[in-house]
Amino acid sequence: MEVAVLKSSGEKTKKKVNLSDSIFGIEPNDHAIYLDVKSYLANQRQGTHKAKQRNEISGSSKKIKKQKGTGGARAGNIKNPLFKGGGRVFGPQPRDYSFKLNKKVKDLARKSALTYKAKDNSIAILEDFSFEAPKTKQYIALLNALSLGDKKTLLILSEANKNVVMSGRNIQNAKITTADQINTFDLMNADSLIFVESSISKVENLLNKE
Repeated sequence: MEVAVLKSSGEKTKKKVNLSDSIFGIEPNDHAIYLDVKSYLANQRQGTHKAKQRNEISGSSKKIKKQKGTGGARAGNIKNPLFKGGGRVFGPQPRDYSFKLNKKVKDLARKSALTYKAKDNSIAILEDFSFEAPKTKQYIALLNALSLGDKKTLLILSEANKNVVMSGRNIQNAKITTADQINTFDLMNADSLIFVESSISKVENLLNKE
């Protein structure tokens, strides 16, 4: 699949990039995408939720009233989960939500996500560019030149560029990452992917490793 290389002004250049069928043209595996997205979201969870059980509540353990003869239910002490301020039964406890996913499954998921974007013609390739200083207006102008100002975009750089990252970090629907940091969630969540020309070969080399 050939894609024309664009200038940052949105104009086409005479160059074209051939996207590898082994990365952008495979048979997509929806279950691999599901597992990788689930793993990514699980890894984002802090797991620090905590509720006190009755043995952790501060309060007297004295029996509130006599066992029988009051006409009401029996009660042990003020820490009883049935009372206001009492401990919670089976409340949340700190835990680790992350789970292991095999590297081949992750690679298959990313290849599947890239294939879907290629099929939808949701991939744009830009000439390598940089900003002299962090300027949000410049990044917005870049997106508008590509007619992507109102869409969720993911810009994939070949390597970290501080000025470009700082220019786009305050834009709500724009995310910037590097070729070695792409993940299935970001790929699927974006409406359009924007590759810089040099990042294509890095992504292909990364996902073609055995």
